[in-house]
Amino acid sequence: MQYREDREGNKLSILGYGCMRFSKNGSEIDLDKAERELMRAIRGGVNYLDTAYVYPGNEEAVGKILERNGCRDQIYLATKLPHYLIRSSQGAEKRFREELARLRTDHVDYYLMHMLNDVKTWDHLAKLGIKDWIQEKLESGQIRHIGFSYHGNADNFKLLLDAYDWDFCQIQYNYLDEFAQAGREGLTYAGEKGIPVIVMEPLRGGRLVNLLPEDARTLIADSGHFQTPAELAFRWLWDQPQVTCVLSGMNSMEMVEENLRIADTARMGEMTDQDRLLIDQVRTEINRKMKVGCTGCGYCMPCPKGVDIPMAFHCLNLRHTEGGRSGGWEYIQSTAMRREPSSASMCVGCGRCEQHCPQSIPIREMLREAARKLETPKYRAIRWAVHKFHIY
Repeated sequence: MQYREDREGNKLSILGYGCMRFSKNGSEIDLDKAERELMRAIRGGVNYLDTAYVYPGNEEAVGKILERNGCRDQIYLATKLPHYLIRSSQGAEKRFREELARLRTDHVDYYLMHMLNDVKTWDHLAKLGIKDWIQEKLESGQIRHIGFSYHGNADNFKLLLDAYDWDFCQIQYNYLDEFAQAGREGLTYAGEKGIPVIVMEPLRGGRLVNLLPEDARTLIADSGHFQTPAELAFRWLWDQPQVTCVLSGMNSMEMVEENLRIADTARMGEMTDQDRLLIDQVRTEINRKMKVGCTGCGYCMPCPKGVDIPMAFHCLNLRHTEGGRSGGWEYIQSTAMRREPSSASMCVGCGRCEQHCPQSIPIREMLREAARKLETPKYRAIRWAVHKFHIY
């Protein structure tokens, strides 16, 4: 196992265990199966575990497994405050105490504001006294490091990084999302500030393995450098010095063994020009099925009405290429669960964006389609509830 350091010199395994995807029997977590897989990962050197208050039964399962095996002190435990459910610092304290009880511990090593997607939400939390509450927890040792997880664009991400003295952050990042969400721009900015970055969705929920076009699979197999599509995706991430730890939602022993093998041998800066060309070719094959030829360059931004144009097209493309509900939840997180929504339907058709688009995309027309496809009755209900009850 390879390790990279946080700001205090703590050595975090480059492979982290994303506990959200533990296998279930019906609605209940299969605790024995999860225990076998998690303990194999820990024995293999994984020392960073990620969970959250809102993952059903998850914190409790992690707490039971760590207690059963007496290994709480061998790992760094990360969980998240659902700030969108609290109305005061007393509310934060109540949720936090619930988490400690579930996790059967007296402290959390890495604590995140869950889905903190813009500065205005952070400013709102500050008015509720969250900064003083965080400081108290840091001084008492009940929280060792404070950070946030993020879904949104690079500009808002950088503003959030500058808004507080964060110890770390967590972003969605993979070779398909290199120029979406916080993306490489945000990753680089965090690196310049010396802020460790935890990466989630390295395989896009398995889609960079299970839903790859056949031509992309063939390219990877013929390269001779990578045994599986997952290996290509992981090594691309670990090649970058700004990436501290990559979370994987492992829920089979085969996944655990493969990921341990890759993490044992991955090295920063190992990707060759040929490997990077392969990434470009695979991405091209994926993009052939895209609905909108948006590269995420951001030249169309800012929209005078606040529409997050690259995010709308990113999610529309996901829905088109992967089908079903793909892109829908990401669109909700990124555009609706904010103090100021950035939905495609907010477009008034001024056309200013189209004057700057290097791809000559008919942006107004595509935004209308994005609104039709993504802003479902469920989306509109969630957006209404978010702002009616201030859930952000």
